[in-house]
Amino acid sequence: MTVHLTNRELDVIAVLWETGSATVSEVRAAVGDGLAYTTILSVLRGLELKQYVRHESEGKAHRFFPTIQPSDAEDKSLGRVLDKLYQGSRELLITRLVSEKELSRTELERIRAIIDERLGEADK
Repeated sequence: MTVHLTNRELDVIAVLWETGSATVSEVRAAVGDGLAYTTILSVLRGLELKQYVRHESEGKAHRFFPTIQPSDAEDKSLGRVLDKLYQGSRELLITRLVSEKELSRTELERIRAIIDERLGEADK
């Protein structure tokens, strides 16, 4: 399944991924940005048309549930970031990520372990 999410759709569905489900009001509170209720509802309806979310009635409100997982969207989104910000260079992206001052030693060691594992696979 090819998943394409706008930035706003990603903001909204990320709330559903984190919480498992939410009403429009709950999504609005989590997203912030001072967005109108009707804006959040429109985004959720658009996601529903794409079959990325579904809803169930909950009294007068609707509770929305994600029907896709983050992994369904991450390859496409990461590809867009890679192409638009790093001219398709994975090396530039990784360099930028590991250059962050906020990375802890533990995080850097985990990244090193992943790279070492991949290098071992490449040698086979």
